[in-house]
Amino acid sequence: MASAAELVKELRERTGAGVMDCKAALDASRAIWQGAVEFLRKERARRRGQEGASGSQDGVVHAYIHPGPSSASSLEVNCETDFVARTDDFQQLVKDLAMQVAAASPAYVSRERGAGAR
Repeated sequence: MASAAELVKELRERTGAGVMDCKAALDASRAIWQGAVEFLRKERARRRGQEGASGSQDGVVHAYIHPGPSSASSLEVNCETDFVARTDDFQQLVKDLAMQVAAASPAYVSRERGAGAR
């Protein structure tokens, strides 16, 4: 049987949840893996309901400037925890998205009108 610390570490790595959230989930589920995952899912849904539309508090802002012809983009991608924001996979996702936005060459983007035409 794995120690409590090992279970917390594994649950955190697999779900991206915070350490204390993982510990609480394992305590609530009596260290039953599926119960802990379900507890985290319900807790995240509950928190999203309380926070409303601004539930994502962490994330990354990335600017991409293409060499040569003037093409650039600035992008903000939000997530629920700083643990996720710091992962290499998340950082790479943001960089890839910024390059895709620059490649699409939108004239502007606004919340009210969506992507603009050239």
